[in-house]
Amino acid sequence: MKTFIHLLIGIFFGILLFKSEAASWFRIYEMFQFDSFHMYGIIGSALVLGIILIQSIKRFNLKSFYGEQIDIPPKEKSVKRYLFGGILFGLGWALAGACPGPIFTLLGAGFLPIAVVLISAILGTFVYGILKHRLPH
Repeated sequence: MKTFIHLLIGIFFGILLFKSEAASWFRIYEMFQFDSFHMYGIIGSALVLGIILIQSIKRFNLKSFYGEQIDIPPKEKSVKRYLFGGILFGLGWALAGACPGPIFTLLGAGFLPIAVVLISAILGTFVYGILKHRLPH
C-alpha cells in the first residue's frame, strides 16, 4: 500500500511539473538567460513552502503519515561543499536542460532522448558513490 501511495504522489508531482512547464527546456533556458521570472517563481514558492513545512515539523514534533517520528539532522555548514556541488548541479542542469525531477516527467511524457540524461545521472551518482571518500565534504 505504501508503494501505491508513493506512486500516486509521484504521478501527481509529474503532472504538476509538466502542466506548470517546469519540465520545459524552453522555460529552463529562459531562466538561465534571466529572460523570465516563471521558473524563479516556481523555485521560490517551493523554497518558501519547504521552509514553512520543515520549521513546522521541527517546532511541533510532527509525525509521518505512518506515525513515525520525523528526524531532520542538522546539516554541516561548509561553504566549499555547497559551492562546488551547486556549480556541478547547475552545469548539469544547464547542459541537460532538466534537473532530476523533470527528467522522469519528460521521460513519462514521451521525450525518449532524455533517457540518455537519466542514464548519465545514474552513472554519475554511481561514480560519486565510489569516489565519495576522496572528495572534499
